[in-house]
Order: sequence, then C-alpha cells, then structure tokens
Amino acid sequence: MKPIRSNRRVLALAALAAVGTLTMTACNDDAASSDTAATTPPAAPSAAATDAPSPSGGAITPAAPTSAPAGGAASGTAAAPAPAGATAAPGTTVKVGDAVTMPFSSGSTKGTIALAVTSIEKGDPADLTSLNLGDKAKGLVPYYIHYKITNAGGTDLSFTSVNHMKGLLADGTEAQDLLIIGAFPKCKSDSLPKGFTNGQSSTSCAVAMSPEASKVAGAEYWGDPYTLGKGVNWK
Repeated sequence: MKPIRSNRRVLALAALAAVGTLTMTACNDDAASSDTAATTPPAAPSAAATDAPSPSGGAITPAAPTSAPAGGAASGTAAAPAPAGATAAPGTTVKVGDAVTMPFSSGSTKGTIALAVTSIEKGDPADLTSLNLGDKAKGLVPYYIHYKITNAGGTDLSFTSVNHMKGLLADGTEAQDLLIIGAFPKCKSDSLPKGFTNGQSSTSCAVAMSPEASKVAGAEYWGDPYTLGKGVNWK
C-alpha cells in the first residue's frame, strides 16, 4: 500500500464511492468513448472533487478503465524483442524522452517494462469545463503527461494498466491529481491492449493540475516497487 500524506486535495474524474469522504459528483453530457470494454457499459465521465488526503501533495495517479478493453483500446505496435536491460534504481532522474527499464506489477501479473515520458503538454482550463468542477479547479491549469510503455520482459501484460504517474511543479513539489475514468480526448488513459507481449508498445496519458503562477515541469512514476518521492523522474 502506498504512503498517504494529508496536505493535498485530489480532483478526481471518477465516482469514488469507496473513498469514505464527502464527494461532489457531476456528469459530462458526452457519452464515454468506445474504448471501454464491451463487458462494462460505457459511462459518461464524472467529476468528483474531494478534500481527502492525496499522496505527498498530489501525485499523478490516472485511474485505469473500469475493465479491460475488448481487443485492446490502446494501439500496441509490434517491434523486435525488447531486452530487459538494467533496472532503474529509486530516485533515478532522466530527461523527458528517455526510456527507463523497470519492474512492473499489476495484481498477480508481474513483468518488466521500458517506460518513457515523451512530452508534458500545457492544457487550457476550458478543457475541463464539461466536467463541472466549478471552484474546485479555479486558478488551476491542466497539464497532460504523455508516456510510452514497451514490454521489455517475457510476460504477457494484456489488459494491465500502467498508472501511478504524477506531475512535478517547477519548484519540485507535486502537482495536484486529476484522475480520469471514461472519455477525455485531451488525455486518454487506457489499459494495455490484448497481445501486449515482448516488444509491443502503447501510449497513455496522465493529467496534473498546476497553479496559474507555476507549471508542471517534470513527472515521476511511483508504481510498485517504487514509492512516493523515491520513484523514477523525468525532467
């Protein structure tokens, strides 16, 4: 279980009934994208704002889809077998665009991936209008952290999700969360597609919120076996 710190509030695009705190929910008028699995009826994105504590001041933790996409929502691309390479140590910092090899686990599935933050794109507050966040997003600007996942091991990682990506502000502190479930075209976050074996690649995205006076200047992956503040960083 990841450490939880109490000095942040989380903006989440999900109906977080299990959070155990008071939430405010509003629905988008658009239907969810067809990326959602056929086994789970698509639902319009919802926005739930809560003052529940978030990891270390606001780690980027985009939520996985409610179930695995039928046939794979993300577009995996074939490639030559990817070597495992050396595993990145906690605290490793690389440049945006560089790939880092690391262990990966999702439930009982364990493997090895090469992960690279490919770009950090500044969004517009208007991008969030349809989510009806109201004052919860006042004074905040969304940033979209785009990243690429490549299977660098021998385990089939079909339908798993690579999340636990958070934004880092210009001063090194953590950006606020914006967790997404459902359709959000500006920053799609899908499970890995069917047949995601060695050498296959796919892309995903996480949303971070920055005060208008600052910016999201980096990102940190803190999924298992890493922890908050001791993950792999891109700057």
